[in-house]
Amino acid sequence: MKLLSLNLGRAEAVEYTDQPEGVTGIGKQPVEGPVRVAAPGAKGVGGSGLAGDAVCDLRHHGGDDQAVYAFAREDLDAWERTLDRQLPSGCFGENLTTEGVDVSGATIGERWRIGTGPLLEVTSSRIPCRTFQGHLGEKGWVRRFTQEGAPGAYLRVLEPGEIRAGDTIEVVHRPEHEVTVALQFRAVTTERDLLPRLLAAGDALHPETVRQARAYMAKYGARDGS
Repeated sequence: MKLLSLNLGRAEAVEYTDQPEGVTGIGKQPVEGPVRVAAPGAKGVGGSGLAGDAVCDLRHHGGDDQAVYAFAREDLDAWERTLDRQLPSGCFGENLTTEGVDVSGATIGERWRIGTGPLLEVTSSRIPCRTFQGHLGEKGWVRRFTQEGAPGAYLRVLEPGEIRAGDTIEVVHRPEHEVTVALQFRAVTTERDLLPRLLAAGDALHPETVRQARAYMAKYGARDGS
């Protein structure tokens, strides 16, 4: 398992974003590194966990619980076949394009050591938005991406360090629960009755997802799925 490509983005003015300032950092490009990775700060204040990477919409992106976004090269390859077009690493806005890692099958709270550098912890899935659709230029992309159910993972930074393309990725901790990134994605998008099950992931779960699960339980009287 390795980091196939390390990708950073610059703020770019575009017409398709719903960001008030009209700029986005979704257009990530591969870099050789090394790049410093550290916790960026609270949501709404901190941006990307990678030095030199732009996160422009701090309402929905960035912050400690969404510091790093990872997507599997294998899933990009599958989309290449489906869309009949080339999809270079970084084109989904991911910071880490992985090889040999089941990113969407990772459990919430799973911890990755990248090379000899940072320790990262899986927190949640990526949720597709209009900016993502505009960036790819694919009609109905939000719906298609959601239906596929392989969203890639956000991670928080537990220990800072430097990374570069080609570094190994080692899973150093995998929780015993069965709450995967893909399950969390389904619960917050198309199958909200799954929300109570997510609480089995404990403190590793993204705080916003915890809030959604608690609200669902309060409304419908559902029990904690743990």
